[in-house]
Amino acid sequence: MSRALTFLIAGAGSLGFFILGLPLPFLLGPMFACLIAALAGMQLKGAGQFGIFMRTFLGVAVGSSITPELLGRMPEIASSLAFVPLFIATIAVVGYPLLRHVFGLDPVTSWYSAMPGGLQDMLIFGEEAGGDPRALSLIHATRVVVLVSCAPVLMQFVWGLDLSVAPGQPISSISPSQIAIMVAAGLFGWKFFERIGLFGASILGPMIVATALSLAGVIEARPPAEIIQAAQFFIGIAVGVKYVGITSREIRVNVVAGVLYSVLLGVISFGFFIVITRLELAPSLDALLAFLPGGQAEMVVIAIIAGSDLAYVVTHHILRIVIVVLFAPVIGRRFPRRRSN
Repeated sequence: MSRALTFLIAGAGSLGFFILGLPLPFLLGPMFACLIAALAGMQLKGAGQFGIFMRTFLGVAVGSSITPELLGRMPEIASSLAFVPLFIATIAVVGYPLLRHVFGLDPVTSWYSAMPGGLQDMLIFGEEAGGDPRALSLIHATRVVVLVSCAPVLMQFVWGLDLSVAPGQPISSISPSQIAIMVAAGLFGWKFFERIGLFGASILGPMIVATALSLAGVIEARPPAEIIQAAQFFIGIAVGVKYVGITSREIRVNVVAGVLYSVLLGVISFGFFIVITRLELAPSLDALLAFLPGGQAEMVVIAIIAGSDLAYVVTHHILRIVIVVLFAPVIGRRFPRRRSN
């Protein structure tokens, strides 16, 4: 019953955004509708494994966009990638003191909340190190909500993009055999790489498989618009339901901390955006999406709809997450564990 209610609320959110002409109705509509319902005390429930399966199509969309021509551009992308470690270090130096000393979170929770890695990875690492999993979840979810909400507004205002257009070809224009291959690539890539422990396996696994199939000429198109829109819908639900059961204290401390932290991230991202564009290392829109640390799935959706250079944008996000996943636990071990209440 909770799941059916969640889908109903999410659907109403999408419809409302669509009628009002607001950007990304299939992503932001469900996200805000579920968020508001959760804040109102409603017991919502995510889509479970099916919701994760729908994410696999984003990985397939990225992989199917990678061609031999794009691989030939990797040397020019490398000059921009060199800024990613400095980007992460800047976030750590600014974010950790904010969460630790301004909001009084314990050292472990502050560290893993400040790390701009995958939400699930930071939750696992932080909880294993003795951090507060609820605070981690709310701060990272708030980061995603704020950055993913602000990006479309900025893109419409500065670049004049129409984010209400369909994110690809209609399903009627793609052969059933191609869709079947995409489904198989997504499912196999997700489960195989999840089994071997790859972080972000639901997106990166399908991306790896789809890239191989695209380079081999087996996959000849991206997933159709309807499937990408469905994936947006379930991603929006997944973010919104993170706020179920939230207390007034969690709003005052964790959500406010997440909002202020997101503002800091936005300022830092803007600084790197200016550097990258001034050095002419990438077009301005690609630079914005590459250095804006929203959720990996959410940023892929925005890049697809905006018609951005997927190879450039996704490569930067993957490198960011790889660095955080590899090095955050190494530094995190130096912090004392949180005392139990």
